[in-house]
Amino acid sequence: MPQIAVFPKAFMNALCKDGTMRVSEWIDLAVKLDIEGLEWYAGFLEMQDENNWARFRREVEAHGKTIPMMCCSPDFTHPDETFRAREIQKQKRWIDMTAALGGSYCRVLSGQKRPELSVEKGVELAAQCIETCLPYAADFGITLILENHYKDDFWEYPEFAQKMEVFCKLVNRINAPNFGVNYDPSNTYLAGEDPLDLLKSVSDRVVTMHASDRYLKEGTIEDLRREEGGATGYAKRLSHGEIGKGLNDYDAIFAELKRVGFNGWISIEDGVDGMEQLERSVTFVKRKVAEYWPS
Repeated sequence: MPQIAVFPKAFMNALCKDGTMRVSEWIDLAVKLDIEGLEWYAGFLEMQDENNWARFRREVEAHGKTIPMMCCSPDFTHPDETFRAREIQKQKRWIDMTAALGGSYCRVLSGQKRPELSVEKGVELAAQCIETCLPYAADFGITLILENHYKDDFWEYPEFAQKMEVFCKLVNRINAPNFGVNYDPSNTYLAGEDPLDLLKSVSDRVVTMHASDRYLKEGTIEDLRREEGGATGYAKRLSHGEIGKGLNDYDAIFAELKRVGFNGWISIEDGVDGMEQLERSVTFVKRKVAEYWPS
């Protein structure tokens, strides 16, 4: 049966930018939920001090929880080889971080969709960088997970592999036992595409999942697909919402994941309207997991 983690979506600025929330405060909130794990983010301000890595692991594990997944954002599509080499070193440090926290999965991305970058060149650069990191990750027993992502908060351009066609090209290019997909259904809407189409294309490579939901504030899905914002920016028509009440068809998603034998971690990205909302989302996901993976 898949296990459930949570991600501090509502507290990213507080944890990563202005420091108004301490990581231990987030731990204290999260461990009260009916979950098995806490997904981590490499950009927490306090993670700059390596002495904190073991301390946070102890704090989480003292509550009977684990830190299974690390969320980070390498930029592997830069045209400059020296820049890419630095990004590879960053990724290796994030792998070190994941291992110190006791995690098994560390995210990778393709990089930024720079205007001058062709699909073929971008896939080549991203694949080379990820493949360079894979043996290092394997030494720690860590799987690198490529997410169908939108855009890192600090990037100028959106994700190079945001579109399904490009994402699938990159996934299919990399063949290693410690490489897989972190599937996020909501991000597919930001590309103006259907999350079930993407899932069916990569379901046999999915090893972890981000559970989130979006709802339309106005208009229709067809309106969204006609807008450039659906591909290059956070569409104004879309908003984060409580899981199970938005656009995603979790019955169809979990049926497909069950069909291919998925048994990985599902990390909930929600709670933008508070911990009570996050708790309701946890309840929804756990109920659906029990329905599709009965013990």
